[in-house]
Amino acid sequence: MTVGEFLSSLDLRTTRDKCLAVLYYQQRFEKATSVSVESIRSALLKARIPKASKINVSDLISKCGPYVDSEELVNNRRLWKVTEAGERYLLSLPSALSEIEQEVGTLDTLAAKIKNADAREYIEEANRCIKVGALRAGIVFVWAGAIRTIQDKCLSGSLSALGTSLVRHDPKSRNVAKIEDFQYIKDKNVLLAAEDVGILDKAERTTLTESLDLRNRCGHPNKYRPGIKKASSFIEDVMGIVFK
Repeated sequence: MTVGEFLSSLDLRTTRDKCLAVLYYQQRFEKATSVSVESIRSALLKARIPKASKINVSDLISKCGPYVDSEELVNNRRLWKVTEAGERYLLSLPSALSEIEQEVGTLDTLAAKIKNADAREYIEEANRCIKVGALRAGIVFVWAGAIRTIQDKCLSGSLSALGTSLVRHDPKSRNVAKIEDFQYIKDKNVLLAAEDVGILDKAERTTLTESLDLRNRCGHPNKYRPGIKKASSFIEDVMGIVFK
């Protein structure tokens, strides 16, 4: 997520709030411990904020009151950081940011409950991506955790019935006897087989097929950029079906 995308996701009605949001962005997404006025101004210019070069950033940041703090000087330049009060203020604004925080919390809770180590690691990686606004990568990793979980469920049933179903959907399908064998099976066919053996019903399989389409759009080079609402909907569907 670029600084411009981040600012556009927030309902920022004053220039002061835009400066505060940039400061938060640099701390949260660029891992800065503290930020100079010059760095904030540069980010505003990068985000193409109108008349950014004329904004008195130093004055506006100093008027943020309890939302910011400054404890150090570097080369006689004051460095700033957002306080917890400032974070609460930004999160209270109408925005997509709160949805990101919500999905992060949801995935944290889910990961703690997953017993399969591979699936759990995928969900944890998805969470790290979403925390920094890398929604395409997050969607890809959520799907990886979901399909691995479905594969495990398939292996826990009748391998004969599973094999029959896979061959029905792909006559050239390999025999599946262990988890590694699924690397030769298309995810779409795994979903169809999961429906055949009773792991999924038709509605669940259809919804997951749609989710797989989104995963594929995110996993291949193209200009598509999902928004947080799309990512949130994807996570809700996948979690509600696979990790129920």
